[in-house]
Amino acid sequence: MEIEVAREVVPAGDPFELFDIWYEEARATEPSDSNAMALATATPDGHPSARMVLLKGHGPQGFVFYTNNHSRKGQEIAANPHVALLFHWKSLRRQIRIEGMLQPVSDVEADAYFHSRARDSQLGAVASDQSAPLDSRDTFLASYEAVRDRFEGREVERPAHWGGYRVVPSAIEFWQDRPHRLHERRRFVRDEGAAGGWTSTLLYP
Repeated sequence: MEIEVAREVVPAGDPFELFDIWYEEARATEPSDSNAMALATATPDGHPSARMVLLKGHGPQGFVFYTNNHSRKGQEIAANPHVALLFHWKSLRRQIRIEGMLQPVSDVEADAYFHSRARDSQLGAVASDQSAPLDSRDTFLASYEAVRDRFEGREVERPAHWGGYRVVPSAIEFWQDRPHRLHERRRFVRDEGAAGGWTSTLLYP
């Protein structure tokens, strides 16, 4: 069988510009949560865990998400700031893998995002002791109602343990599905000595 030889669709260059292009296309085609990404963390002794979080900001400085620092991921982040992200856009048959170190966002950034959320979401963040054992859903709903009463008629205060992180990437890898499983992969690695601060290479699929 003759295999069609197609041009490269994952070009070299600026990985952030390529991310912007793919992300905008995903926002137009994904039916739900185009900003969803898997976040992988690990304990200091290497036990991994992963969960879906939402991208809430991105640019050359990195990729931002928010969380409760008392949660399992928050505790693992505090102990080991090395993380990985994975975007999978099934409608486009694309993936982006990101590896890097976490930096906390500023209180100003965290406050601005927290208060941009729906009020019920703000109240839920205050009421939830994320990842802690819960005896029944009624207990959580009672906590939510108590928080709603406490902040009746005034601004919801962002909990000190609720904030955001920026993943500062050291590597970004783009994967594009191709016919006959002849997929295309390009890995960018941060290199301060290179033009643009990155080097890249194609990888066998």
